[in-house]
Amino acid sequence: MVVILGSPTPESAEVYAKTVTEGDPSWVGPLAGVALKLPVYHVLEPEVKSQFDQKMYADQVGIMESVLDTADLIETVSKVRNDQK
Repeated sequence: MVVILGSPTPESAEVYAKTVTEGDPSWVGPLAGVALKLPVYHVLEPEVKSQFDQKMYADQVGIMESVLDTADLIETVSKVRNDQK
């Protein structure tokens, strides 16, 4: 099982990524202190993008890819994922 995020900002992506790996960092939700250690990716990462039908991806995610800071999102989620290893 993997978690695929579509968060629009690096900050929100980091919170969600940490929630499913280390547990809720805000310590207010049901996953507070619960380290699920699930691998997490952002939908904009090349290895995720390559798994989709490219027309469907372009229709559903393409506009997001063109307006968001893709590099920062990928770097943020990748860092959380790699910190779990």
